[in-house]
Amino acid sequence: MPTLRLALCQVDPTVGDIAGNADLVRVWTRKAADAGAQLALFPELMLTGYPVEDLVFRRSFVAASRAALHRLAADLAADGLGDLPVLVGYLDADGPPQVSADAEPGRGARNAAALLHGGAVVATYFKHHLPNYGVFDEDRYFVSGDALTVVRIGGVDVALTICEDLWQAGGPFAVARHAGVGLVLNINGSPYELNKDDIRLPLVRRRAAEAGAAIAYVNMVGGQDELVYDGDSMIVDATGTLLARAPQFVEHLLVHDVDLPPAKEPVDGEQAADGMRIVRAKVSDILPPAPVGEVAVGGIIAPVADEAEVWQALVVGLRDYVNKNRFPSVVLGLSGGIDSAVVAALAVDALGPDRVVGVSLPSQHSSEHSRADAEELAKRTGLDFRIEPIQPMVDTFLANMSLSGVTVENLQARVRGVILMALSNQEGHLVLTTGNKSELAVGYSTLYGDSVGGYNPVKDVWKTLIWRLAKWRNADAERRGETPPIPESSIGKPPSAELSPGQLDSDSLPEYDVLDPILIGYVDGDLGREGLVASGHDPAIVDRVLRMVDTAEYKRRQSAPGTKISIKAFGRDRRLPITNRWREDG
Repeated sequence: MPTLRLALCQVDPTVGDIAGNADLVRVWTRKAADAGAQLALFPELMLTGYPVEDLVFRRSFVAASRAALHRLAADLAADGLGDLPVLVGYLDADGPPQVSADAEPGRGARNAAALLHGGAVVATYFKHHLPNYGVFDEDRYFVSGDALTVVRIGGVDVALTICEDLWQAGGPFAVARHAGVGLVLNINGSPYELNKDDIRLPLVRRRAAEAGAAIAYVNMVGGQDELVYDGDSMIVDATGTLLARAPQFVEHLLVHDVDLPPAKEPVDGEQAADGMRIVRAKVSDILPPAPVGEVAVGGIIAPVADEAEVWQALVVGLRDYVNKNRFPSVVLGLSGGIDSAVVAALAVDALGPDRVVGVSLPSQHSSEHSRADAEELAKRTGLDFRIEPIQPMVDTFLANMSLSGVTVENLQARVRGVILMALSNQEGHLVLTTGNKSELAVGYSTLYGDSVGGYNPVKDVWKTLIWRLAKWRNADAERRGETPPIPESSIGKPPSAELSPGQLDSDSLPEYDVLDPILIGYVDGDLGREGLVASGHDPAIVDRVLRMVDTAEYKRRQSAPGTKISIKAFGRDRRLPITNRWREDG
């Protein structure tokens, strides 16, 4: 029985950085070769980054991707790595973009994979199943492939597939069984959401059973705008037994020796199956030598607690957004409350304290304990702490305009926003906004005030989860013998915007342990009023909450991007019209 040493290269590409991504392939291919690999694989659309969105429509970008692929094949050979087969995702096209006037049926842009060997492209595959739900719009961009590519490598027949091909029954994996392959490679750009890692392994096992073959699943890591990728690459054998699994949220080389069945000669007159043709190719017999000595064991990384998983996702999403967009640092308002405290702790974990500026912006309504909590957090984390009182500026406005009530509350928030943006302009910081998903859902924010900013790390985090994250982060610090970053009083005190005397969030909103389950059902679960009431929620509270959610769409449309961690994030996932008279009325 042949043994192939597989190297799954779980790396962090950047959209549009074709040259930089190609360099990543060269660096990690060298690591794979040094580990004795006989086959290396990289994530979906590795050369271009993923998702490329409307860059697909630029023929210059497609041409650059194709040219880079051939240049990469030659560069790998020049690096002395030509004997190692390397599977890499790239953007291809066999016709004009589908949106152009000269578009051709069945031709256009392709989400593609290429096997590089001996300085050349020896095989290609076009993604068959194109996702068009949630954050995915691949029917808008790509044309579906209609052939399964099977490559003979080291005496084993290996099928090439891409991401969504794994998530749908039938198609490539059914055809792989028909073709008698021993191994299916599946390269991914699969975005993170909470507990998705619990879904992947059973899914990969089902596809292994469907194909009757082992599966090597490699996923990218890193952040791309709202999306964050968690890696979680793995290998299972044909029986569904997990052989190796990579950690989440870090670049990682997973190397493992896999025993595979020898290739059999295809049956004469081989026919298509499940609407797909079978295209066979063969890699040159010149491969890295078979592994000798100790067997390579990739290991199996155990999953972590939900709070740890979410924290890592938020840290990676923020870090990559800041670094890939070349911001030197971030600035945020530190109110002493739980939301800004969590965002500050995330920023320090992501970037280090020397790249985080926290600004206390007290007004006459800011309590002494809130000011003290903000200062205490700054001491614990070591970030750059500043104090900019807003009351003189607010008083100047009030001396020149007749304002009252909630307008004065909003004025305070907007003065704070102006100060943060001024610091951003003056010193180059990216402004982080700190509103949680519960507040965004019901519109509990001030446009151009506390909502101001270029990125929101907790945009997709419900308020009740904010508290859980804060407690977990402090407990994690204590376990490691470190100072907990978030003051206990920030966690324990009732939440308040402190824009008027004695103000509490509960003056305007239901308690969050009541509010969040309703929001989760309505926003994430698309339950209507009847479904929410049937779930046990008070009808009057449901009616009140749904009115707030429905009338706040215009605010959400203007909110900063933020890391997606749930099944349905505001923005890419949930797209509702602003002008909309439909109401879930009681």
